[in-house]
Amino acid sequence: MSRQKTISKKNIPKNVLWTLEQLHNNGYEGFIVGGCVRDLIMKKNPHDWDITTNATPEQIIAIFEQTDRRVVYENNFGTVGIINKELEKDTPDYAIEITPYRSEGHYSDKRRPDTVSFSTHISEDLKRRDFTMNALAYDPFSETLIDKYEGIHDIENGVIRTVGNPDERFSEDALRMMRAVRFSAQLGFICETETLSSLRKNIPLMKHVSPERIRDEFLKLIDADYAVDGILLMQKITMLSLIVPELEEGINCDQGGAHIYDVFEHNLKSFEHAVNKSYSLHVKLAALFHDIGKPRSRRKANGRGTKEWTFYGHEVIGANMSRDIMKRLKFPKELSDKVEKLVRYHMFFSDPDAITLSAVRRMVANVGEEMIWDLMDLRTCDRIGTGRPKEKPYRLRKYHAMIEEVLRDPISVGMLKINGDIMIGEMGMKPGKRMGWILHALLEEVLEDPTKNTREYLEPRVRAFDELSDTELQELGEQAKHQKDILEQEEVKKLHRKHKV
Repeated sequence: MSRQKTISKKNIPKNVLWTLEQLHNNGYEGFIVGGCVRDLIMKKNPHDWDITTNATPEQIIAIFEQTDRRVVYENNFGTVGIINKELEKDTPDYAIEITPYRSEGHYSDKRRPDTVSFSTHISEDLKRRDFTMNALAYDPFSETLIDKYEGIHDIENGVIRTVGNPDERFSEDALRMMRAVRFSAQLGFICETETLSSLRKNIPLMKHVSPERIRDEFLKLIDADYAVDGILLMQKITMLSLIVPELEEGINCDQGGAHIYDVFEHNLKSFEHAVNKSYSLHVKLAALFHDIGKPRSRRKANGRGTKEWTFYGHEVIGANMSRDIMKRLKFPKELSDKVEKLVRYHMFFSDPDAITLSAVRRMVANVGEEMIWDLMDLRTCDRIGTGRPKEKPYRLRKYHAMIEEVLRDPISVGMLKINGDIMIGEMGMKPGKRMGWILHALLEEVLEDPTKNTREYLEPRVRAFDELSDTELQELGEQAKHQKDILEQEEVKKLHRKHKV
């Protein structure tokens, strides 16, 4: 079915339009196709741009070689990558992929077609697509939209439906099942009845998909707007038990105490808060995995206190489990290390009255300054995941104040633009107590007027102070140290007032 559909050219990068124009000028058809058309219809900004044409790979290469544009590659399926060197900054990924219309043979490995043949008809190309919403082709010059499988209707109704028989589509390429779940999480769409039934039936085919491809789809799902719905859909169709079965160990694992949810739902609620807050990918993953070790650590409380269950060491067990999951799915090492560390230390501090600055310093040393606030965000997710709506009660506000205190640059002589090495090496002074008194006297002047913290100002002052007697200089230095301590206390009070502790 061909439709007239207005999609503004201003939403299509110049590089893409230029590429289509070269095809048209040489007598060939050219369409943008697939997800980019879907995104334009939904008023989203496409991240990937694919072009299809009735030209063969050899004809495509000939066209762009004569324009002095670089052919990046030609893969086994006839896709040709083109770079327009003048417009290469027009899109973040400026290599535009052009694929001839094609039909595909049998998929013996459940991932890739055994044979590919080129076609002269766009309809042949569209029928090999996975879902109706992706089986769309658009020519921005004639403003013609090819919608053979009612993809626009499904987009308007928020439905994921396969092109043709879902059993056949999933049997051809088992990764399409993971893509269906990922699209559901990204777009907020639901799978129509026949497609959903086929997903359940064909889950065993996922064993044919490499861990790397599963990982890529899983990470896109985690970063999606409806990621929690995506995880629930995975669980509903038994996909979760195949990919991250450790999460399902928390189903019906009651926690008692302040928790109103079982471990599985608590992890999802914590994860949901991370998604809603648009936290970074490693924080989202840590929120999803943070209590994954609880089912394996759960023990009867033996009448101690009011708790029915204990979960001692669950953060260590959970960190090990998280590491194993990410290793199994071939996660990048840097991402794995971050998630494992956050899960390992998410149980920091429980008694706000017993916490000390030295304990806070140790925690900062454990996770690193660059991740300490990620850990605090994870702690907030953990709290929200219990069903308590308040993000930052007194305990978390106090932690924030104390972390800021240990991270704050201290008021010290180290702030000065002059130091002991300069005083000894360049100014010829003798090391000893007098140098310390002089530095503290200088610090007091700089704290009162920071513009004085220059070599030009401080060196003459060093000479002047060095003319004083030991008694005069000591008294001046001690007085300055006392003033510094008062200022330190004021800075800490400001932090406490800021965090209302």
